[in-house]
Amino acid sequence: MRRVHLGRLGPADLVTLARALIGVGVAMLVVRSFGTDVPTSWVVAPAAVAVALDAVDGWVARRTGTVSSFGARFDMETDAALLLVLSTYVARDVGVWVLAIGLARYVFLAAKAPLPWLRGQAPPRAWCKVVAALQGVVLLVAASGLLPEPIAVAALLVALALLVESFAHEAWDLWRVRQPHRPQPWVTRLTGLLACLVVWAVLVAPDEVAAVSPAAFARIPLEGLVLVGLGLLLPSRPAVWLATGAGLALGVLTLLKLLDLGVSVAFARRFDPLGDPVYVGAGVSFLRDAMGTANAWTATVLAAGLMVAVLVLVPYAVLRATRLARGHRPIAGPVVVALSVVWVGCAVAGVRVAPGEPVAATTAVDLASTHVTEVRDRLRERAALAAQIADDDFADVPPSRLLRALRGKDVLLVFVESYGQVALEGLPTSSQLRDSVDAHSRRLEAAGYRSRSAYLTSPTFGAMSWLAHSTLQSGLWIDNQGTYDLLLDRDRLTLSSAFGKAGWRSVGMIPADTEPWPEGQRFYRWEALHDMTNMDYEGPRFGYGRMPDQFALESFRRLELDRPGRGPVMAEIDLESSHNPWVPLPRMVDPDELGDGSVFEGMPEEGQQRDDVWHDADLVKAAYVRSLQYSLDALTEFVERSNDEDLVLVVLGDHWPVTTVSGTTPGHDVPISVIANDPAVLRRIDAWGWQDGLRPQSHAPVWPMDAFRDRFLEAFSR
Repeated sequence: MRRVHLGRLGPADLVTLARALIGVGVAMLVVRSFGTDVPTSWVVAPAAVAVALDAVDGWVARRTGTVSSFGARFDMETDAALLLVLSTYVARDVGVWVLAIGLARYVFLAAKAPLPWLRGQAPPRAWCKVVAALQGVVLLVAASGLLPEPIAVAALLVALALLVESFAHEAWDLWRVRQPHRPQPWVTRLTGLLACLVVWAVLVAPDEVAAVSPAAFARIPLEGLVLVGLGLLLPSRPAVWLATGAGLALGVLTLLKLLDLGVSVAFARRFDPLGDPVYVGAGVSFLRDAMGTANAWTATVLAAGLMVAVLVLVPYAVLRATRLARGHRPIAGPVVVALSVVWVGCAVAGVRVAPGEPVAATTAVDLASTHVTEVRDRLRERAALAAQIADDDFADVPPSRLLRALRGKDVLLVFVESYGQVALEGLPTSSQLRDSVDAHSRRLEAAGYRSRSAYLTSPTFGAMSWLAHSTLQSGLWIDNQGTYDLLLDRDRLTLSSAFGKAGWRSVGMIPADTEPWPEGQRFYRWEALHDMTNMDYEGPRFGYGRMPDQFALESFRRLELDRPGRGPVMAEIDLESSHNPWVPLPRMVDPDELGDGSVFEGMPEEGQQRDDVWHDADLVKAAYVRSLQYSLDALTEFVERSNDEDLVLVVLGDHWPVTTVSGTTPGHDVPISVIANDPAVLRRIDAWGWQDGLRPQSHAPVWPMDAFRDRFLEAFSR
C-alpha cells in the first residue's frame, strides 16, 4: 500500500481481506487435521464461502470505480494462498502431486528471480481468471468427498493441466514482449554474493550425515581459492571456459554428495555409481508400496527435478561468482591471497573446527578421489569374483558324498527379514525381544528340538536382502548389485543346488515376489518357486508384507511337507513380516482357520499405522522389535506343529534395519541358529563352538557370512 501510495483499503479490498481472513482460518483447520480428526465440513464450508466471495470483490471494484493494480494483486495472492491450503488438504488423500496446483503460483514467482523477462506485464487474458476460479472449485469438490475418487482425480488432473497451460501461455506472452534487462547494481552484487556462498557451501559440505554441523561450513575450501585465483589471472574468455567446466564438475560432485548423504542414511554406506542406479526401479516399487502410486511417482519426479536443479544451478553459481570476483579485482585479489595464507597455516598446524574436520579443506578433491578409487576397486572385485566362482572345491564332490549326514532330513533355510544383532542388544526394547527368544527356545526344547547359535557378518545393511541370501548360499562375498548380477550369470554350487544334486527336492519360497523369477530358479536350481502368484493368498497386505509369516509357513507345510509320497525337501524360505515399515502387524490366529488368508481382513486397519509410528524414532524401534517377536512366534509355532524328528532348520537374519532404528554407526552382525530334533545333527557342528539356545550372547562366535556354505558342506559331507 505504501509503494502505490494507497492510504486506505477500498470496498473491494475489504471483501478480499475478508476472504484472506477466512483462508487463514481454513489453513488453521487444515494444519489441525494432520494431528486430530477435523470434520470435512469445517474445512469445506468456509473455503466455499471464500471461493464464492472471489466473484464479489471484482464486481464491487467495478461498481464503485475502485479498480486498482493493488486490488488485483491482493486478489491474486489471496487466491493463491487459498489454493495452497486446499491442495495441502486434498493431497493427504489423493496424493502429494496435488500440491502442484497450490505451488504453481509460487514456483512462477520464484522463477522471476533468475529470469528478468518474467517480471514484465503480460497482456490481459480473461481465460487466466477462468482457470484460476476453476482450481478452487475443483479442489473444493475433491475435498468434500462428494465424487468417487477416480472422478475426483480425473478432475484434478484436468485442472492441473489447464493451470500449467495458463502459466505457460503467460510465460510465452512475457517472452514475446520482453524488454532489455537493466540490471540493478545492488541486485547484481547481492546475487553474486549469494553465488559465492552457494559455491563455498557445496565445496565444504560433508558427505556423511554424522559430520553435518555448522562448524563443517566454517572451513576454507582449497578448490574455491584455486578457482577464483585462476579466474582473476586468466583473460576473460578462458576464465569463462574455466568457470563453466569447473561448475559442471562441481555440479556432478554436489549430486554425488547428496546421493552419498541419502544412501548413508538408508544403508550406512556411500553411493555406488556402478551398482546403485539399478535400484531405481526397486526404489520406486518400494515407495509405491509404502506411499501409494501417486505419492511414489511424485516423490520420484521431485527427486529427478532436484538432481536437474543441482546440475543447472551449481554451474550457474560458479559462473556468477567468477564474474563477481573479476568485476571487483581490487577486493577479490587480496581476499584470495589472505585466505590462501590462512589455509596453508591451518594445514601445517593441523587446525580443526571439529574432530575430523580440518579448516584447510579439500573436500571436493577428496570426494572425487574416493569415488574414482571405489569405481576402480569395484571393477577389480568383479574380475576377482569371476575367478572365485570357477574355483570351487565342492563343485566336483560326488552326489553320494554330498551332505550324506543329512540324508532323509527336511532342511529349511529361513531368513528373518531385518533381524540384526541390534535387535537383541542395542534398543530400548531389546530386553523384551531377548525374553521372547528365550521363551521360544524353551518351547522348542519342550517339543524335542535343540539349537546352537552364533553371529554372521552380513554384506549389506538396511535393505537389499538378496545380497545376503546369495552370499550365504554361494560362499562368496556379494555386497553390491554388480557382483550379484555377475554371480547370477555364472554357474556356482549353492546350498540349494547342492541339496538338489544330492537328491533333495530343492524349492524356494519368496512371498514378496509378484512376478516370475527365472534367473533365480536357474541359479539356485529350485524345482519350484512359491510366491505371491501361486500361494492362493486372498487376505490383506500388512505394510510391505504381501502376506503374514504365519500364512507363508503354513502354506509351505501344505504345498511341500504334506505332499503325498514326497521325498526329503530342502527350501529357502524368506519371511517378510519384519520388513520396514514394521506396521501394521498381523496377529497370530488359529492355524486351522488360516484358509486363504481372509481371516486377516480388518487387521491392518486395527493396528498401528505408519503415520502413527514414524514421527518418533523410539516408536519405530518398538514396532521393529514387535515385528520380530511376531515372526519368531510364527516360526516357533510352525516347528512345534511339525513334530518332525527329521526336520532341520537354519534360521538367520539377513541384515540390520535402517538407521532410524540402528543409528548412524551400525554394524552388520546377524543372529544365526541351527535347530534340529536329532542330536546327531548338532554333534556334527560341535567344532564350531556355537552357543546353546536360540539367542547368541554378545561373545558368541562371529563368522563372515560367506564362510557358512563351505563349513556347512564340510560338516555334513565328510
